[in-house]
Amino acid sequence: MQQSYFYEPTIKNISPFILSEETSKHCIQVLRIKEGEFINLTDGKGNLFTAQIKQADKKHCVVNILSNQYNPTQKRVISLAVSLTKNNSRFEWLLEKATEIGVSEIIPLLCKRTEKQHFRFERMNNILIAAILQSKQTWLPILHNPTTFQATVQSSSYQQKLIAHCIENEKTSITDLPLSNNIQILIGPEGDFTEEEIQLAQKHNYLSVTLGNTRLRTETAGMVAATLLLNC
Repeated sequence: MQQSYFYEPTIKNISPFILSEETSKHCIQVLRIKEGEFINLTDGKGNLFTAQIKQADKKHCVVNILSNQYNPTQKRVISLAVSLTKNNSRFEWLLEKATEIGVSEIIPLLCKRTEKQHFRFERMNNILIAAILQSKQTWLPILHNPTTFQATVQSSSYQQKLIAHCIENEKTSITDLPLSNNIQILIGPEGDFTEEEIQLAQKHNYLSVTLGNTRLRTETAGMVAATLLLNC
């Protein structure tokens, strides 16, 4: 039987450790884990702890830390800067799937043609947490509050910077690129980036790329881009 997996951002390799009230409730009241049973805990920063339930309290569950394993980040760091979508559920889907495949950073972009700018950070971050637990990962992606397109391109320090857009000009397929291990890609809204935005990105050394021969929805483009960058 697989051990249950929980997120505890403040956990240290010190016993005993008291689980947060939310984790305690889920562990003891929902999953009915008993004293003496084992669970896994991650801080979202690469550490995976194996712990044993010492006191099964639904509000303040106490565990003994038995071991700690540090898992380094994957070799290629991917920053996905993607426009918010009009439909919240589509953006939430993208957050979940991007986390599952191992994206390191997600920046919700506010572009000229972004239709919806409302963003519930806590809800969105909880989606990321649920995704790392479901996929049994130890690294929680960095999630930013919505950021303007201009601020994003002007502040980026990534080694390789890409922008995917639909305007017909000279573009390179991601699959034909020699990729670095430190990449940021910009994905626009349904109406695409404006020419002015593309020009600004190019001014800041972003390379125009194509994701294929079909026009993709924002969340689909984000997933295709992340998958190609992580696996090429």
